Amino acid sequence: MRMRDDFRSLSGAEKAAMMMLSVGEDSAAKLFERMDDEEIRELSQTMANLGTMSSDIVEKLFMEFVQQISTTGTLTGSFDSTERLLNKVLGDERVDAIMEEIRGPAGRTMWDKLANVNEEVLANFLKNEYPQTVAVVLSKVRPDHAARVLTSLPESFAMEVVMRMLRMEAVQKDVLDDIERTLRNEFMSNLARTSRRDAHETMADIFNSFDRNTEGRFLASLEERNREAAEKIKSLMFTFDDLKKLDPSGVQTLLRGIEKEKLAIALKGASEELRDLFFSNMSERAGKILREDMEALGPVRLKDVDESQSYIVNIAKDLAGKGEIMLSDNKGDDELIY
Repeated sequence: MRMRDDFRSLSGAEKAAMMMLSVGEDSAAKLFERMDDEEIRELSQTMANLGTMSSDIVEKLFMEFVQQISTTGTLTGSFDSTERLLNKVLGDERVDAIMEEIRGPAGRTMWDKLANVNEEVLANFLKNEYPQTVAVVLSKVRPDHAARVLTSLPESFAMEVVMRMLRMEAVQKDVLDDIERTLRNEFMSNLARTSRRDAHETMADIFNSFDRNTEGRFLASLEERNREAAEKIKSLMFTFDDLKKLDPSGVQTLLRGIEKEKLAIALKGASEELRDLFFSNMSERAGKILREDMEALGPVRLKDVDESQSYIVNIAKDLAGKGEIMLSDNKGDDELIY
């Protein structure tokens, strides 16, 4: 079968099929879950008949995708157009729930979502609630976030909340459900309507998932076309090297949650500073064993190093999402990894 190399001849369906084949089975499966049967049939048929594509045409596809999503105003789709489309096929209540999920703060539960709401925004809403309600809400979010919200509340009101938190007993489930319903209907839905996730944040997440060579190539190409967009994406990316901002307690928590074999491979490609950080937070015996494991590995493929480092970064993000580790922002304050 002849290899295709003319990018301009590709149809939209063919571009979508190439994208699905390029992102890997796990990511493709998640995308398929969000499609209806007709879309799946059409895309599957196109994938089956796609044939062989040159590496050049694949790279052009991704560069077009990067350019579109990181440049304001070039995307056809939007939250408003998506909402209008959903309203044609779904009920209002279901559309509101879907749009809240994709537009609002990240998080599986209401309390997860609150942890990703700016403390001043949350405080501005809570200051109009009963102190007892605020006490329940702050008891359900992470202590560091609760502290920032309290600081943003009027001082006399904040002390009322503190006193109720001190006297608070177990909260009944129906009370929690009522508060959660109020937060969803009166706060999160309004927040979702006014919030827009920056396209550069989306691209930073995508770039984080690239292997090292692909990431470097795409960033270099993007810098040539739009240096400002490239710099903003780089500033939003979280990489293995950013783990050096963890405090000792965070490193030790992370070490308990990762496979030692993966760590050995990841550190083979790490800076001396990052290696020292991990070794300094291990016992002498554990450090000796890890060094021996690294030596026994011999030369390792860059691909394996990237995969192991990505595995550790993802675990760090999960731990940060649960509030178990924190990342210093190098400005004297502490900021959670998101």
